[in-house]
Amino acid sequence: MRIAIDAHSVGTQLAGNETYATNLIESLAEIDRVNQYTLYVTRQSAIGRFANRWSNFKVRQTLPHTPLVRIPITLSAELRKNPVDVLHVQYTAPPFAPCPLVTTIHDLAFEHLPETFNRRSWMQLRLTVRRTARRAAHIITVSEYSRQDIIKTYGIAPERITVTPEAASPHFARVTSESELGRVCQTYGIRRDYVLSLCSIQPRKNLVRLIEAYSYLRESHSGAELPQLVLAGKKGWLESDIFRTANESPMAKDILFTGYVADADLPALYSGALCFVYPSYFEGFGLPVLEAMQCGTPVIVGNRTSLPEVVGDAGILIDPFNPKDIANAIARLVSNPSARDELRKLGIERAQRFNWLETARLTLQVYEQVRRRN
Repeated sequence: MRIAIDAHSVGTQLAGNETYATNLIESLAEIDRVNQYTLYVTRQSAIGRFANRWSNFKVRQTLPHTPLVRIPITLSAELRKNPVDVLHVQYTAPPFAPCPLVTTIHDLAFEHLPETFNRRSWMQLRLTVRRTARRAAHIITVSEYSRQDIIKTYGIAPERITVTPEAASPHFARVTSESELGRVCQTYGIRRDYVLSLCSIQPRKNLVRLIEAYSYLRESHSGAELPQLVLAGKKGWLESDIFRTANESPMAKDILFTGYVADADLPALYSGALCFVYPSYFEGFGLPVLEAMQCGTPVIVGNRTSLPEVVGDAGILIDPFNPKDIANAIARLVSNPSARDELRKLGIERAQRFNWLETARLTLQVYEQVRRRN
C-alpha cells in the first residue's frame, strides 16, 4: 500500500499538530516496514528529521508553506504526479484529491468558539474542515469527546470515525538531576519554586483566568512567599488581553512568559514545577497534561470536554470559569507535599495507559480499512 501523509506542521512549532504528526510518523516507521510512505513537508528542518531514516519512507517538499496555495495546488499536483492509495491529512485536504482521504480532526473548537480565533482562520477552518470531513473515507480523532462532537456537529455516521488517543513521547520522564533542573531554570529565567502552564498563548487556553487566580492567591495568602507563575509557550493569536491582565496584576513581577520552549528542555521544565495547571475550557485531547503526568508532575485541569477523559482520577479537576476554584486547587498542592506525592504516583500510572505505538497500530488499521473499501 502507498500511503501519503501531509506533515507540513513538522518544523513549524505548531504545538499539538506538530507533536501529533511527528510521533505518529516515527511510530508508524517502527511498526510498519512493508507499506510505502511519502511524507509531504514544507520545512527544511522536517526534511532533516525524516530523510533517509527508513527504507520505506521518502520525503518530498511541497511549497509554499501557506495552505491557501499549497493544499489545493502544490499538493494536488504532487498526488496526481505520484499516485497513492491513501492520503492522511490533519483537518484540511486538497479539494480534488485523486485518492481516498483520511483526516485527523483533533477538535471542533472553531465551530463552537469562533470568538477565540482570528476571523480569517475561523472562516477558512469552518469551510475547509466541514468539506474535508464529509468527503473523507474515514475520520480519525483523539478522544471520545471529539468523536461524539464530530458525529453531532457534522452529522457523520459513527462507523466513519475512529478514536486513536495521543500519548506522551517516551523522552518525557521525571528529571531528578539538580544540574539539569537548574540549567533549564537559568535558561528561562525561573528564580524559585514555580507553578507551570504550557500552551500556545491564545484565548481558549484560559490564561486570563489563571492569572486572575494567581492574583487571588496573593490576596488570600498575604505575607507568604508564593511560587512564580511560569507561562510557557509561543504567542498564538488574540493574546493582547492575556498580556494586559498579566501586566496589570499585583503579581506582575512574579509572572513569567518564557516564549517557545525547546522540546529537549520540556521534561526538566515539567519535572521542576510544583504543579502543572491547564485551565483550558475546550480541548480535543490536552497532550501537555499527559506529558506533565508522565514527568511525575501533579496536574490541575479544567473539567470540560476531553480533559476529564484523559486525566481520570489522576489530577484535580476545576471549573475553568471560576478563578477562585483554580486558586484553591493551586494552594492545595503548593502547601501539601503529600498531596503532590499522591498525584505524582497516580499521574505516572495513568500516563502509562497511553502509547504512540498503539496509536500507530490503530491508524494503520484505518489505512488498511480504507484501502479495502476503495
